[in-house]
Order: sequence, then structure tokens, then C-alpha cells
Amino acid sequence: MKRTCSSGLIAARVIVASLAAVPPANADVVTDWNVKANAICAAAKLPPPAAYRTMAIVQTAAYQALSAVRSSRLAWQESGSDGDASADAAVAAANHAVLSKLVPSQQTEIDKEYQRAVAAIPDEPAKAAGLAAGEQAADAVIRWRADDGATAAEAYRPRTAAGVYVPTTLPAATQWPHRRPWVIGRADEFRPKPPPRLSSERWARDFNEIKVLGGRDSTRRGATQTGIARFWEATGPAIYFGLVRSVAQASGRGPIENARLLAAAGQAMDDALIAVFDAKYHYGFWRPVTAIRNGDKDGNPSTERDGSWLPLVETPMHPEYPCAHCALAGAVGAVLAAEVNTGITPLLSTSSSAAPGVVRSWSTIPDFVEEVASARIYDGVHYRSSTEVGTALGKKVGERVAAEGPSRHPGLEAVSAITKAR
Repeated sequence: MKRTCSSGLIAARVIVASLAAVPPANADVVTDWNVKANAICAAAKLPPPAAYRTMAIVQTAAYQALSAVRSSRLAWQESGSDGDASADAAVAAANHAVLSKLVPSQQTEIDKEYQRAVAAIPDEPAKAAGLAAGEQAADAVIRWRADDGATAAEAYRPRTAAGVYVPTTLPAATQWPHRRPWVIGRADEFRPKPPPRLSSERWARDFNEIKVLGGRDSTRRGATQTGIARFWEATGPAIYFGLVRSVAQASGRGPIENARLLAAAGQAMDDALIAVFDAKYHYGFWRPVTAIRNGDKDGNPSTERDGSWLPLVETPMHPEYPCAHCALAGAVGAVLAAEVNTGITPLLSTSSSAAPGVVRSWSTIPDFVEEVASARIYDGVHYRSSTEVGTALGKKVGERVAAEGPSRHPGLEAVSAITKAR
């Protein structure tokens, strides 16, 4: 059955429970540290773009650390010597090193989690070897991504005329279109076509749909739709990594393949944001709150002005087109679809910092992706066309990452640190 945003018929279960009451099905050191790293980023209140970049670096370092451990085992086996490196130590060290560098405000919590993890590992040569591998991987990935453009000086120039007041809060992530991606070739590789013409029927459709469904005082948005909107008001990476762990924690999987999956998801989401912010700042399209309060200025007779209209949630501080949340969902959905391929998709579920105690779940990947798009319309911050384009953009990015695999540091000598530590 075809679902529309106005129907509210989203195929999802809603489970009200504390997070502690939802134990992971098949947790390992990689997924355990993913939970910890997301919590640390959230506690630091990192802006979403920076949080996605941080988590991509964290997961890439963990993947390279585990790859180093596996390479060392193969090297030692071929040489006929006994040797091993602790995977648990490698992942802990990689997480600790990256988070310490990128989230220094949470150093006390980072150190506490690290000490707790390494204390549980026997004090044997394998522990030292694993710690060395994790630290080396983290250092290499941090240096590799240090000049990716994320720390470039913010230089946004507000559009105005001399002497005319404009809101003085600067928009978010203006330097993101200039960042170096992980896997895609460049920020504008998947830049979409322009948003609908303001004189078009499509624009009138988008305008009037969100005006009715996305307003703070809407009488057409049902309770279920409002719940979906509130759930997806959370914009940090934790909400998406919860979904990825639904697949990672399925039975039969191991730490190395989960490290690869989490690295792929992290890089896909970060690249999707680079691509979507490129499009946002290229087109500079107005948000619903601006458009609806100026409905008499768009030249379309089918759009009526409402001078006091407000969206359900606070409007993000960056241009509207295309939908970033939708791009993230499209990217994650594509990575997960490639991971399960023709197999049975595990029940996908995640929680939201915007809806404490609620866990939502979906039986298919398209259901989850569709719900994210619907949520941004119910929220009153994105038009339908924007959600469709954003989802498609993210899907292209995710498919590229899934096809090529997560990017790895090209010059990392994986075995050297482990061999020296023996």
C-alpha cells in the first residue's frame, strides 16, 4: 500500500521502555564502544555536522585498528611464530585516542570508559600489542583528516543592504561544502537540480501541504504524526547508529565486519552532509516559516500568506533545500541494504534523545527511510520535494560507499606497531 505523509500510516512499532531494558542482541567491543562514543559526543553538545565527522573518524580508526590486528595474526602465522594482539585493546585505544583529540571537554568520561575497558583485559603481550595498534591507527586517521576543511575559518556573508537589519545568528556549517569527502569525489558530485519554481503547481502543493501539516497549531496533524515528528527532532548521529547496530548485532557477525559496517555508515553520513550542505548553500532556498509568512510575494496565486505561522519544531539554522535528515536516512538505508543484500533484514530499531524512553522499530529499510522524510514535513521544516531529493542524494552517497567500501588511510603500516610491541 502506498503511504503518504498525510495518511500517517507509517509501518513502525513504538516501544516505550528505558534504554537499559533493551539489551543488545549480539554486542561486541565495536558496538559497545559505538554506544559510548555517541554518548560522549552528545554530552559534549557537539553541533550535528561536527558530531557526524567525529563519529566517522572514530569508526574509521576502530576499523583500521582491527584490520591491523587481523593483519598481524596472518603475518605471524605465515612466519610460523606465536603472536597475537588483543582486538578489545585495539578498539579501546582507538576510541580513546580519537575522542580525546576531538572531544576534549569530555576527557574525564573518556578516560573513565577507557580505564574500565582495559582493566578487563588480561595483562599479557597481546594487550600491549593491541593498545599499540589502536593508538597508531587513531593517530594516522586523525592526521589524515586534520586538513579536510572542517576547521576552516567561518566566513559566511549575510545577504543584506547597508543599514538594513537581518537576524544576527549565523547559519550552521557554512564551511562544509568545502570539505574533503571520504569516498565521493567532491562535494558537488551529486548536486541535485534546483528546487521547484515558485510559479509551479508543485511549489503550491509543497507550500500548502506543510502549511497544513507542519504548523505548530495544526489541527490536521494527528497524534501519531506528531510523535514521529518529535522523535526525529533529534539530529545527532546516535539516532542513526542505533539503526546500524540493529544489523551489526545480528547473530553470526563478528567485530571486524561490524567495524567495517560502522565505518561505512559513519563515512556515508559524513559525506552525505558534505553533499547536502553543498546543495543548501548553492541554492539558498527559503524555509517554510519564511515562505508561508511571505506567501503573497512568491508570484503564485495558490499560496496564501499566513503572517503568524510557526513550525512545530525550531527551524534549523541553514537553508532548506535539500533535506539533510533525509540525506542521512538515505545514506544509512543504502549502506544497510547493501549489507543485508538478499538476506533477511533484522528488525531495525533506535531511540531518540528528543523522545526519552521511546524506541521505534521498522521491519524494512524503506519504512524507516520514509518515516524520516515524513517527520520533517510534520515538523514544519522541509517541503515534500526537498525530502524526496534529499533522500535520493543520500542514497547515491550510501550506494557509493557500500560499493567501494569505507575509505582507509592509504599509508598506514598496520603491522609495524604490533610487531614492535611484541
